[in-house]
Amino acid sequence: MLFDRVLIANRGEIAVRIARTLRGLGITSVAVHTASDAGARHVIEADLALEVPTYLDIEAIVRAAQDCGAQAVHPGYGFLAENGAFARRCAAAGLVFVGPPAEAIEAMGDKIRAKATVSAAGVPVVPGAAEPDDALTEWRDFPALIKPSAGGGGKGMVLVRSAAELPDALESARRTARAAFGDDTLLVERYVERPRHIEIQVLADAHGDVVHLGERECSLQRRHQKIIEEAPSPFVTPETRARMGAAAVEAARAVGYVGAGTVEFIVDGSTGAYHFMEMNTRLQVEHPVTELVTGLDLVELQLRVAAGERLPIGQEDVRLDGHAVEARVYAEDPARGFLPTGGRVLLLREPGTPGTRVDSGLAEGGIVGSEYDPMLSKVVAWAPGREAAYRALDRALAGTAVLGVVTNVPFLRALAAHPAVLAGELDTGLVERVLPDLVPAVEVPGEVLAAAGLVFHAMPQGRDPWEITDGWRVGEPAWTTWRLESRDGVHAIQVRGLPEESAEVLLNGEKVPARIRTDGAGLAVTIGGRTEHYLHVRDADTLWLGREGRAWAFTRHLIGDPGDRPGAAGAADGVVRSPMPGTVLVVKAQVGERVSEGQPLVIVEAMKMEHTVTAPCDGVVTELPAEAGRPVDMDAVLAVVSTQEA
Repeated sequence: MLFDRVLIANRGEIAVRIARTLRGLGITSVAVHTASDAGARHVIEADLALEVPTYLDIEAIVRAAQDCGAQAVHPGYGFLAENGAFARRCAAAGLVFVGPPAEAIEAMGDKIRAKATVSAAGVPVVPGAAEPDDALTEWRDFPALIKPSAGGGGKGMVLVRSAAELPDALESARRTARAAFGDDTLLVERYVERPRHIEIQVLADAHGDVVHLGERECSLQRRHQKIIEEAPSPFVTPETRARMGAAAVEAARAVGYVGAGTVEFIVDGSTGAYHFMEMNTRLQVEHPVTELVTGLDLVELQLRVAAGERLPIGQEDVRLDGHAVEARVYAEDPARGFLPTGGRVLLLREPGTPGTRVDSGLAEGGIVGSEYDPMLSKVVAWAPGREAAYRALDRALAGTAVLGVVTNVPFLRALAAHPAVLAGELDTGLVERVLPDLVPAVEVPGEVLAAAGLVFHAMPQGRDPWEITDGWRVGEPAWTTWRLESRDGVHAIQVRGLPEESAEVLLNGEKVPARIRTDGAGLAVTIGGRTEHYLHVRDADTLWLGREGRAWAFTRHLIGDPGDRPGAAGAADGVVRSPMPGTVLVVKAQVGERVSEGQPLVIVEAMKMEHTVTAPCDGVVTELPAEAGRPVDMDAVLAVVSTQEA
């Protein structure tokens, strides 16, 4: 018998997605939230919501589940999803943990132990060494990959190509592992050049039945984290699928697995040889592509298995229909090395076209901060074939707008359209190799700049003659020069006339007729006989424009000199600024210290990612406002390096 009430111990898009299945099954959904998340989308969509201090507070979450009368707790992914102590605490409190037994979580959560377990079951593994028995500093088989033993999601993984890089890499991986997982045990493995990352979805019940649901291709990654995933893989043949699926089933059986899990493999793209990498003892972020090609609801199956039911399908019942592809929308800036971003969601548009699914935790007015993972939503498309699925994904991304926060949507469109991706020639290093082709120029197109100038000019203050610095006269509109600041600097655009009726803009020295029409958030801009459609929203003196997945933000400057936009870390004036909003993790310098250009000064962490800020020049540190443990805003001054003698 299924549950009457389930508490969701998570936030964001996965909490919203779980609530959707609970609603369909007639089960009351209970959300938990922190004080800052009180107005979040997952709270709004749940039937009941309870506040907790943090999403990692086991006792508070268990107490909330007991207080509201929940019979089960679904952990989603991240946070406490792969925490054996949490699973045990739920059981001790009389709550059903919607996931595998604590013993299975712990066996597979420790990469060292997991490799030994599955190897004993006959599953091939990558050669490597592990602490505490092996001295990792003595490893000499390069290239190599360092991994936190207790980790997941690519966090803390470091690629090392020489012995000289090993000490710093071990230090960085150990620091990340300690901060993210509370365990700094590491292992090192031989790195497979140009590997494919292919994973198998498994399901197991408490009655000994285990099946696999085919594979997902997850080779498109940056910083060891997935960006675009698809099912089935264009590389895997039916014979290989059967062999890998059987290996995944054996890995699950080896630890007495129950529930939904994923066995991840590294596959040599040239030979097809595959090796066990790890098992994720939870629902995966990319589970929607499996759901779309199998027609199964994995959350529903998790709930049924947790309630003691048998799996309703056998291996012979699993059929893969069509092709599905998923893109992860992140709050990050590809043009700045994928640094995390943030802000308030001023306007949100998510695609609703046939064959498209969006799993999202976003809501207009919500704040995207630096406390959590930067993933905002997932855009998923299904079609009968792979080529059509990628076309559908591109259309869906073009219809996605998150104004107020810089996202990676333009990057995703470029990646999904890359010839190697469309040809299925994938590996985990592809994104890095073709990155210059994928990051659109930051420079604002002329027609977009003109559109922004026209919008500002249409505002009442834009036609006040006392604000026009270029002069005005009776009988003829004067030219107004708008100085618009964007991410790539300050631009000048000249406009005159009434934009809603008849105006002109000066583009490339030519006077061009222009007009704008607004309809709520919609904006139609006609320049020289060509009409483009935008979404737009204002936030004080900042205007956001969105079109076909891209977004631009402009701040107006009608009076005064444009000046220089505050730079990122490493400005020529010796002022070192934070490249992202986050928290200062480590300060590696001190006032009065002589430093060299490129020397690490401060490490800033945001959304589980570290960024090392370096000295912009040779000199002496004269100011050091950065303090370990303190939050900083984007472009906040971290240090000042003077080229003068101290």
